[in-house]
Amino acid sequence: MWTIRALVTFLVIATPAVAEPVLYPAVSGKPDAAVLVIYSSLDEPLARPMITSFQAANVDIAVQYEDMLTGEIYDRIVRETDLGQKTADFAFSSAMDLQVKLSNDGYAQRSDLPMSDRWPGWANWRNTAYALTFEPAVFVYHKPSFANRPPPSTRSEFVEYLNEQGDKVYGRIGTYDIERSGVGFLFMARDQEQFGDIWTVIRAMGTAGVKLYSTSQAILERVSDGRFVLGYNILGSYAADWVSRHPDVGIMLPKDYTVVMSRIGLVPQAAASPDLGRRYLAFLMSREGQQIMAGKLQIPAVSPDVAGDNTATNLQALFGAQLKPVPVSLGLMVYLDQVKRARLIQRWNETLRLQ
Repeated sequence: MWTIRALVTFLVIATPAVAEPVLYPAVSGKPDAAVLVIYSSLDEPLARPMITSFQAANVDIAVQYEDMLTGEIYDRIVRETDLGQKTADFAFSSAMDLQVKLSNDGYAQRSDLPMSDRWPGWANWRNTAYALTFEPAVFVYHKPSFANRPPPSTRSEFVEYLNEQGDKVYGRIGTYDIERSGVGFLFMARDQEQFGDIWTVIRAMGTAGVKLYSTSQAILERVSDGRFVLGYNILGSYAADWVSRHPDVGIMLPKDYTVVMSRIGLVPQAAASPDLGRRYLAFLMSREGQQIMAGKLQIPAVSPDVAGDNTATNLQALFGAQLKPVPVSLGLMVYLDQVKRARLIQRWNETLRLQ
């Protein structure tokens, strides 16, 4: 049986090399400026507005940004801590389960911040791990392919559409490969909890020759040019950014239920400069930081103090109980149990192969 460490190490080895660290010098030009070290799964170009805004208010702080895979973030923090070394000052990852495991296993430290008491309960685990974004899993569709009919709005309608269209849509459906995509696995695990007939959906996708990918971009590219008609359970933040630049792509929040995941921020226990890590976390939780998240990054903000369309508050007001946020809690660790994980993946693969 594999251990958590063995699984994470495998995921790191089995995936492409990550980008080199990017250094943002201190705005003041101070040569011996303190350096805030960030390990993050958010692409560096997307993170840039957050970093430059933070530095504008902290002119004597340089930032070293290391864009990593989610598994590598976990593995590096654990490895460096266990070796008695210093690690990142701040970790920001979409692997909710691994971030909570870091917190639960003593690899993160408590951060009592100005917004801690006002942060939504589901998004705050013991003032140690904070959900900072609110990102729905959506259906994406090729608008011209649905010129004469509405796209599916529920999983039952999705199955009906696939069965009805048959060969017309064969090989033109995309979703995440849950063996290679942490977000894809998280969404599938939540589907199993929320929808009693989820395996009918998976079987219908298998019959329709679904294509599996580890990234959102690969699916969105194919929907935008019409190679695919539909993408299932796609991360809404990437989809929204894509829609803003590709008018033939549409988004549907499933009306039966919409799973919502979050990127989690924490300050590692062995951070070299935990005060800098907490300062950056406080900035991300501040009104300014959350407004940048919602406006420039097009990722819905969690803070109850931020108004506008692209916020958790607004989305919850519009969609109510339809939205199912994944709580930042120990429940996230259920599928880190390798027996349960292996069983889910095995059933997924077996069901997709049933033609």
